[in-house]
Amino acid sequence: MFHRKPIEERIAEREARRPSLAEGKHFEHGPAKFIFIFVIVFVVIGHLAGLLLLMALDLH
Repeated sequence: MFHRKPIEERIAEREARRPSLAEGKHFEHGPAKFIFIFVIVFVVIGHLAGLLLLMALDLH
């Protein structure tokens, strides 16, 4: 339509022009990295709080 390439071809060309990812860099997206780290920290703190609560109630 309107003498344009299909969207798939345009996306493929755009991705081909992008540089390859640096070795060891897993997160390109800053907010995704923030959410990932937040979830891990939240789970660890939750487990520690639960452990302390159970120890305080002598249920471990």
